[in-house]
Amino acid sequence: MELLTNPDAWIALLTLTFLEIILGIDNIVFLSIVSGKLKEEDQPKARRIGLLLAMAFRIVLLFGITWVLGLQQTLFSIDLGIFSAHVTGQSLIIFGGGLFLLYKSVSEIHHKMEGEEDSEKGKAGNTLSAAIIQIALLNLVFSFDSILTAIGLISMKSPAEGGFGYDGALAIMILAIIISVIIMMIFAGPVSKFVNEHPTIQILGLSFLILIGVMLLAEGSHLAHFRFGNDVEVGTIPKGYLYFSIFFSLFVEFLNLRMKKSKNPVKLHNSTIVDKDLEDTNVTN
Repeated sequence: MELLTNPDAWIALLTLTFLEIILGIDNIVFLSIVSGKLKEEDQPKARRIGLLLAMAFRIVLLFGITWVLGLQQTLFSIDLGIFSAHVTGQSLIIFGGGLFLLYKSVSEIHHKMEGEEDSEKGKAGNTLSAAIIQIALLNLVFSFDSILTAIGLISMKSPAEGGFGYDGALAIMILAIIISVIIMMIFAGPVSKFVNEHPTIQILGLSFLILIGVMLLAEGSHLAHFRFGNDVEVGTIPKGYLYFSIFFSLFVEFLNLRMKKSKNPVKLHNSTIVDKDLEDTNVTN
C-alpha cells in the first residue's frame, strides 16, 4: 500500500517498463525471424511461448537475486603476462550468449541469401520444438542482461534510506516485466508480419542482432576483466549508442519503403512473401 501512494515507485515502474520494452526489441526481432520459418499456424504459438519464456526466466531470476549476484564471484583466473582475466559465471553466460547470437545471425543471413534451408535438412530443422529451443537459449541470455539492468536501476535500500526495500523493489521489477511482456505480446504479431514481409527489414534485423552479439561479447569480456598488458582493459559498449543506431537505421529504411512502395521487394529464400506469379503458374500446371 505504501508503494501505491509513493510517486517515486510509479516513476520507477514506468521507467523500468519502458526500459524492458526497449531491451525486448531485440527479442521480438529474433522471435519474428525464427517464427517466420515455421508453418503459418505455428507462428503465433512460437511467439507466445517465446515471450512467456522470457517473462518466466526474468521472474525466476528475480526471485534468485542472491544466486544471480553470486555469479559475480570469480570462478577461475588466467594470467599469461600479456593477457589476464578473472572469469565469473555472469561473464561466461553473457559471453556465450554473444557468440550464439553472432553465429545464429550470420548463419540466418547466409541461409536467406544462399537458400540452404530449402534442402531437406533445412526443412527438417524448421519445427516448433527446434524454434522454441533456440528462443529459450537466447531468452536466458537476454533475461540475465535485463535483470542486471533492473537491479542496477531499482534501489533495494530500505525506505528510510531512500529506497523501496527488498520486497518493494521486487514487486516493482516483477510488475514491470509482466506489463512489458503483455505489451510485447500485443505488438509481436504485427511486428513479425511486417518484418517477414520486407526482406530489407529482415536483413537489418539480423544485422542488429550481430551488433547486440558484439555488445554482449564486450560486456562479457568486461565482466571477466579481460586485460591486455598492464593498461588496456576491455570496456562495455553503451547501450544508448547501439539503440540509437538501430532506430536511426529503421527510420531511414521506413522512408525508403514509403518512397518505393510501388516496387516489388526482393524475394529472400525462406521468405513468407508469396510470389503471386509463381503461385499462378503452379495452379495452372
